[in-house]
Amino acid sequence: MAGKREKKREDPGAVWLNTMCRLLKGGALAVAVAALGLLVCALLVSGGVVGEKMMGRGVLAICVVSSLAGGLLAVRRLERGTLLAGLGVGGILFLLLLTAGFLIYEEASLSNGGVPILIACCCGGAIAGVLGGRPRKKRKR
Repeated sequence: MAGKREKKREDPGAVWLNTMCRLLKGGALAVAVAALGLLVCALLVSGGVVGEKMMGRGVLAICVVSSLAGGLLAVRRLERGTLLAGLGVGGILFLLLLTAGFLIYEEASLSNGGVPILIACCCGGAIAGVLGGRPRKKRKR
């Protein structure tokens, strides 16, 4: 038994804290990408390049892309739970967008297009969770 190595176990609290920090970093990146994308979209609409009817689709696309970017950052080094981490980043992005809307318009209502935005954020995060996990190492026999 002296030849076998003991596997070091990490403290569950440290693993949990590390995962939460990754989620917050991913959420911050997602908000930054979303703000930049929405700014570009607003400039395109005000310049007349894109019609106002396309703005709704553009917002949904920006939500998917930004939660995908933040989710990929969050799940990059996780071994397990990548789908949940990606969904968490999508949820963080949605809550931050909802908070910004509440601060600007003094009203937060999901009936004004909030449900499609929630679905878009969660879909982008889920895609990141599926794509961003590291492949598992094959065991040697």
